[in-house]
Amino acid sequence: MLRSVWVGGLATDVCLTAGEGPRPAVLIRTPYDRRRHRAELRAWAARGFVGVGQDVRGRYASGGDWRPYRSEAADGAATLAWIRAQEWSDGRVVAVGASYAAHCALAPLLEEEAGEVPDAVVAAVPALGGAEVAREPSGVERLSSRVGWWLTHGDRTDSDEEAFARALRDTPGLLDRLPVRKMLPHASWPDVWTARRDDGLWARAACARVPLLAVGGSRDPFADETIRLWRSWGGAARLLLGPWGHGLTTTPAPEAHAEHHLDLGELYARWARKALAATLRGRRGALALGGSAHWCDAATIGPAAPGCGRDIRPDTRPDTDTGTGARTDRSHRVARPLAYRFGHSAGLRLVHGADFLADPRRPVRSDRLDIDEHAAPDRCLLVTPPLPRPLDLLGDAEARLVAAAEGRSADWAVRLVALRPDGRAEPLATGVARADHGGPDPRPVTVPLGHLARRLPAGIRLRVEVAGHHFPAHVRNPHTGQDPATATRLLPSRRSVRTADSVLLLPAVHRPALIDPVQEILR
Repeated sequence: MLRSVWVGGLATDVCLTAGEGPRPAVLIRTPYDRRRHRAELRAWAARGFVGVGQDVRGRYASGGDWRPYRSEAADGAATLAWIRAQEWSDGRVVAVGASYAAHCALAPLLEEEAGEVPDAVVAAVPALGGAEVAREPSGVERLSSRVGWWLTHGDRTDSDEEAFARALRDTPGLLDRLPVRKMLPHASWPDVWTARRDDGLWARAACARVPLLAVGGSRDPFADETIRLWRSWGGAARLLLGPWGHGLTTTPAPEAHAEHHLDLGELYARWARKALAATLRGRRGALALGGSAHWCDAATIGPAAPGCGRDIRPDTRPDTDTGTGARTDRSHRVARPLAYRFGHSAGLRLVHGADFLADPRRPVRSDRLDIDEHAAPDRCLLVTPPLPRPLDLLGDAEARLVAAAEGRSADWAVRLVALRPDGRAEPLATGVARADHGGPDPRPVTVPLGHLARRLPAGIRLRVEVAGHHFPAHVRNPHTGQDPATATRLLPSRRSVRTADSVLLLPAVHRPALIDPVQEILR
C-alpha cells in the first residue's frame, strides 16, 4: 500500500504492507522526484521495511524554496522525528540515497545542526556538499559537471534532462564564457563559487557511531570522496566499490566483468537488517579489480597514497605477478609502490615537452585523448615500454613533480592513459593540483591521481601527460593571480618539468587478497 502525505510541507510517499505491526523504515529524500523511487519503496516494503520517499524542499511537489545543500540537515531530522512518531514505526530508520540523495541521508549526521539522526546510512556515490562537488580537494574548480548539473536542476522545481545538451548545441562556446561566475543566468549560480568547504565534515564523520555502507564506482567522479568517507567513519563501516560510473551497476565500465554485477537492492536490505541488529563491527570492504573477474579486500589497502612518509627508490620494473585463484589468506598480499621515473628509458621515456607553454586560450582538452606530437608542445608527454606481464593496481596513485611555472598561481593536470597494442587509448586516472610558485625556481608539486583498481594486461604502455589545464572538466587557471571563477583575462604560462626529479607512483599489488563481496559487506 502506498499513500502520499505532507510532512512539514514536504511531499512524502509511505509504502508498507498491512498487518505486520511496527517495523523499521527506510527514508529516501531526493531532489530528483520521489515518484521515481516508488518501485524501490515497494521493494523495501516487500522485505519487511516501511519505504518512505520525500521530495526535498522546493522540488517537485514539495513547498518552499530550492536552495541546494542548505536545508537537508534540518528537514531530514524533522522527517526522522515524524517517522518515529508513527504507529507503523518501531523507531528505527535507515537513511538511503545516491548522489545528492546521499547528502540528504548523511546531512543530519554530518552537518552542524544537531537533532534526530538515522540508525544506519547507505550512501551511494555521495555528493557531500556544495563546495565539495564544485572543487577538487586541491581547490581547482570543476566546470562542465557543475554547468551540466545546474542547467538540469538548478533554480527550478523540476529537472530538464536535455538542458545541458541543448545549451551546448545552441551555444557551442558556452563553456568558454568569462567570467565563469557569470557563465549562467541562474540566480544561484554565483553561490557555487562562493560556497566554502566544510572543514569539520571529516571530524564529524569520525565521531559518527551508526553503521555506514558506502557504495561507489571507480569511474564515478566522487569515488575518492566515497573512499574517504569510509576511511573516516567512526562507526562500523563497509565499502563497496565496483567498476561502475555514477549510475553504479546501470553504468558498468568497459573493464567490468559479469562477476561485478551485483543485486544492490537485495544487498542493501540484507546489510540494513544486520546494521539495525547491531551485529556489524569494524571497517571492511570490497573493491572490484577491473579487467579481471575478481573482488579484492578493501580493508587491507592503506589509507594514504603509496609511499607517503617513506623513501621511494627508483624502480622501473613492473614485475607484479597476480594469482588466478580466490585467496582469503591476507598474508599472501604484498603491496609496494611502483615508481616510474620520468625521463628514464626503462621507466617513463620523454617524448616531448619537458618545457612547454600552458595557454588557457588553447587549453589541453579533457574530452580528447589524441595528441599532435609534431605541434609545439602544450604538455609534457612521456610513455613506458610495453608491460612484460599483467599488472594489478589497487590503491591510491600520485605524481610527484619538480616543476617551474610562470605566474604566481599555476594548475598542474596529470593524466594517466593506457595505450593498447592496437593503438587505442583509454584514460586510467586524472588529477589536478594548484600550486603557488612565486618565482622562477622549480618546486615540488604532488598531484593525487585518485584510487585505482585495475588489472592491466601485458603489452599495455602507460602514457603520462603533464599539462597546465584540463578543460572543460576544470576551469582554466588565468595565470594572472585572479580567482579563476571571476577572471576575465587569460595569460599563457611557460612551464618546465625537471624530469630527473619527477616520478609516477602506482599502487602495485602482488597476489591481492580475493574475497566474496557480499560476504565481506555482511560480515
